[in-house]
Amino acid sequence: MKYIAKVEVSLKPGHSDPEGETTRASLVELNYPVEDVRVSKVYKILLEAASIEEAKRKVEEMCRRLLANPVKDDYTINIEEAE
Repeated sequence: MKYIAKVEVSLKPGHSDPEGETTRASLVELNYPVEDVRVSKVYKILLEAASIEEAKRKVEEMCRRLLANPVKDDYTINIEEAE
């Protein structure tokens, strides 16, 4: 069965986010009352698995091995059946 996994990777609190800071400063210059901007990456992954539980295990492994750095990143996973 095919599944679509959406993985959002973001910096843990306390880690500097230079891209977010640059974006915040630009928005303030454009007169938007923005206090903070945090940047995240979103991965959409189409994968084959026997069950949604297996798909979740595979995506968790992908995150640990490549997509997220456990020292500085948090991540969330959402998995749905592909249509």
